[in-house]
Amino acid sequence: MNLFNVFLLPAVLLILFILTSLFRLVLGPSIPDRVVALDTINTLVVAGMILFGAAFQEVIYIDVAIVYALLSYISTLYIANYLERRTKDK
Repeated sequence: MNLFNVFLLPAVLLILFILTSLFRLVLGPSIPDRVVALDTINTLVVAGMILFGAAFQEVIYIDVAIVYALLSYISTLYIANYLERRTKDK
């Protein structure tokens, strides 16, 4: 069994999970549901980058995944803060 086959199943599963979250992002009944779906997609993208870096044995992909995870976390906090302020104004 070569290395490509070992990483193929997790990659396909990540794509399937991203598509499922994308479905929730588009059809989410409320804004917080959409925010959670977007955060889930960001987390799965980070996992995909780490999987890609492990598959090709390149450390740079893992470094990029760490930076992307940090930016994703900050953006989620910003959106949550915005939604909190919006509900207080009503």
